[in-house]
Amino acid sequence: MRNRHAFEGGHLSKLNRIINILYKLEWNTRTTLVIRKYGQIRGFAGDEERYICSTFNLAKQMSRMKLLSAVVLSATLNSTATAQVNKLPADSGKPFVLGRVVEIQSAELSENRVLNIYLPEGYSQDDTTRYPVIYLLDGGANEDFIHIVGLVQFNNFPWINRVPKSIVVGIANVDRRRDFTYPTSIKEDSSLYPTTGGSAKFIAFIQKELQPYIEKNYHTNESRMIIGESLGGLLATEILFKQPALFNRYVIVSPSLWWDNGSLLNKDAAILHEGFSSTLQVYIGVGKEGPGPGQTPHVMEADANLLAEKIKHTKSKTVQVYFDYLPAENHATVGHQAVFNALRILYPLKNN
Repeated sequence: MRNRHAFEGGHLSKLNRIINILYKLEWNTRTTLVIRKYGQIRGFAGDEERYICSTFNLAKQMSRMKLLSAVVLSATLNSTATAQVNKLPADSGKPFVLGRVVEIQSAELSENRVLNIYLPEGYSQDDTTRYPVIYLLDGGANEDFIHIVGLVQFNNFPWINRVPKSIVVGIANVDRRRDFTYPTSIKEDSSLYPTTGGSAKFIAFIQKELQPYIEKNYHTNESRMIIGESLGGLLATEILFKQPALFNRYVIVSPSLWWDNGSLLNKDAAILHEGFSSTLQVYIGVGKEGPGPGQTPHVMEADANLLAEKIKHTKSKTVQVYFDYLPAENHATVGHQAVFNALRILYPLKNN
């Protein structure tokens, strides 16, 4: 309430000053232009311009002592009138639809899971065009779904054309600590986070239920990307090491590799060996983040860099990794910029 009053007081003070200036001038075209210019600077609409003019006319008939009272009274009356004019019926307009919400029953997780699904412009069940799929962890409507869909849509505008039109599948959370972590040997961490350790079931849900459902009900091609940040980045890394064929593009942002004292960094993985022949692209992005929250000391940037270096030393010729350090971002802000960068890196400009 205090901030609103401070704003209104400053606003009326500015109006008072300009009326005082106009008070000394003749009411002519020049003063009207001054009001109009002031209105443009302040972003006023026509009603506000008329308000200043009517207030000035009123002020000319009053003494200077009563000028501010006139401004306050006119502001109050104008605010009330504007609110009445702008009040719309409850049934006017229509919802802005960004995607569709689907709920599926998971036997692996013994619960229903909500999916937020974005279909690109021009998508039709009646044609044969097939689209890449981007699977988004933390994909609830109040999580990362909306802003990530915005990045995808922006980058596949025809005049930008950096990312192919894609289906985005946001997996809304039920218990991200449970779903995105494997069991830990650190007793303090398991005590602090008692529901953790269920990633194996969640990976089975993705493999056996989610991907088959999407591929059955939507026009998909073989391109599958996963985006995971923080604990979601930990899960994406676990999938990369244990079930790499589930996706062919991995966007791993600020992965919580501190979990279980960084044990995942010490694991062997099929993607590190010469016999691995599937084509994979891996983006790893991290901000200036400092220590992780675990009981054992781990620096987020250092762990992310260790992961990138581990993958860079693969003997496979089909695995590419890109490390992206974003020092202007922290753990809370890095996600959006990192995904933007990842889309540009994983879909480079084509030579004309």
